Amino acid sequence: MHATQTDPLDVETFAKAVQQHRFATAMERIAASRAPDAPVRIYISAAPRTMNSPKWDSWLTQITEQLPDGVGILHYRSVFTAGRPYNWDSVVGGIDGLVVVGKQKRPGSRVYLLGPIARLELRSLIARKPVFLYGHNLGLIPVIDCRSQVLAPEEAPRLKLIAPKRWQRDTLTLKAALNAVNPTSVEVEQAARVSAPGHLAHQFAAPPRGGGTR
Repeated sequence: MHATQTDPLDVETFAKAVQQHRFATAMERIAASRAPDAPVRIYISAAPRTMNSPKWDSWLTQITEQLPDGVGILHYRSVFTAGRPYNWDSVVGGIDGLVVVGKQKRPGSRVYLLGPIARLELRSLIARKPVFLYGHNLGLIPVIDCRSQVLAPEEAPRLKLIAPKRWQRDTLTLKAALNAVNPTSVEVEQAARVSAPGHLAHQFAAPPRGGGTR
């Protein structure tokens, strides 16, 4: 008899139950610690090629619609200008969460590739703030539910994220992550909703040794 082979991607999440519960507890602490009327800002991390896509505005709208009302949306073009060049350290302390928009391996694929810059942005927040993968037709997925793999080259490593095959939006982790970025007062940043001016960290810990593209 032939042994039955199972698809390792045919799961609802790649996180263990204990990881999910610890994540949910951490997200609950974030939500509970937010002061009334405190603004909530989410940064959308996307490569220039992604932002130049004719689908960018549609993707940005879909991401915004899946986040709680009142969340301020930031991205590269709304924050960094000719007079304010890219400096992640200058903004990371003022954002409350991250959405990474990776390059889809092919249409319909659950494999997404992040460049060196997006990977570093993710690393800076993964252990302390809500971080989501935008899975196109899958919607927002907490990165903790994805499988991750650091890719060569060593001097500017990229990151591969794989979404679980049976991912469902009605999950403990997604509910907790969205609640963690839910403003206590939805009027605070209603005007900033479209654009505003101006499985733990060790999994992504290969240190960069040089520059590279997003």
